[in-house]
Amino acid sequence: MAGPPDLVELAAGAPSWNARVAAVRRVPEEYGLARHQAIYAEIAERIYVPSLTPDFGYVHWREEYELEPMETVYRIAETATGRFANVAPADLAHLIREQPATLRVFRVMLGLTTGEFAEATGMVTTRATGKATIGKIESGTIPRTSVAEACAAVIDQMMRGLLFPRGVPPLHSKIEKTDTASGWESVRRYAREGVPLPVLLHQRLYGGAFRQLLDATSSLRGDVLEEPVEALFRADGIPYIRTGAHNQAEIERRFGVTVRPAPDFVVFDDRTDVLRALFECKGANDGGTARDKAARFAHLRTEASRLGGVPLFAILGGIGWRRANDALGPVVRATDGRVFTIATLSAMLTVEPLPDLHGRVARV
Repeated sequence: MAGPPDLVELAAGAPSWNARVAAVRRVPEEYGLARHQAIYAEIAERIYVPSLTPDFGYVHWREEYELEPMETVYRIAETATGRFANVAPADLAHLIREQPATLRVFRVMLGLTTGEFAEATGMVTTRATGKATIGKIESGTIPRTSVAEACAAVIDQMMRGLLFPRGVPPLHSKIEKTDTASGWESVRRYAREGVPLPVLLHQRLYGGAFRQLLDATSSLRGDVLEEPVEALFRADGIPYIRTGAHNQAEIERRFGVTVRPAPDFVVFDDRTDVLRALFECKGANDGGTARDKAARFAHLRTEASRLGGVPLFAILGGIGWRRANDALGPVVRATDGRVFTIATLSAMLTVEPLPDLHGRVARV
């Protein structure tokens, strides 16, 4: 008796993506349960891994992170304080009133985020300054005298080790770094002699040259996959809704999608208002993260089945998904092979039900 067909070869050599989906869907029929994980992993390795590309070599840039603006305000702060010799609270408050943008120099010197600095002002005065206010000051808005004095007090007390004293190992206060380890004396030394390259590299080692930028643009990085998908739907006239906390209730009422959060996109028939497909975008640059995120697709598969077996699509990014056995393989299984990357995204339009919905809405 002949054994089951080689569905890996069949899926890899499929003449169309719909044929590939049909092949992947045959796995549970042709193979015993004990072999499913291995088969899905092999399909993932053979077909989907080659289109995954790393994105860790790039960051979303913001004008405020350019070097020139920091150099400009640094020179102002350095000159106004006599290379950080005149740094009494009154001197600092006066400088912040006269040159508000210099606050950024001192905040970054302390190693605090805007929100952290704002919170710290509540530790030196009766009322904390809001995060938005700190941001406005750094953008050049002249603060009230009381606010400037509170900012100056944070800088002064942190530099003198009063606000956040040295930590008990393994904790270190944020002042315990090379450029502020001895308070203003360290600052003056680096201002005078410059920062040695090994020190700069050391800062990058544990802080990351782009760490704060990556944190600040986390929402933009989350859009790396969603934006191209939305652009594809718009260009092809596919009726869709991009979901979020603002429309979760609408998605549930209109289409019966109860899973929370809802998948990133729902595609529907605009003539009947019937749900046609679910789309989930997930990036992962390490295997552990990818494995954890794979569980989301199993959950969505259950929801898709409950909704009548609507197709579930995955749009993946990042090299973490190269982990096939317990990350990408389960996603292939949950989606019946409807797995796409930025490199293969255009092919998604050929997979049912998208061809039937082509051109339903005006293209943008």
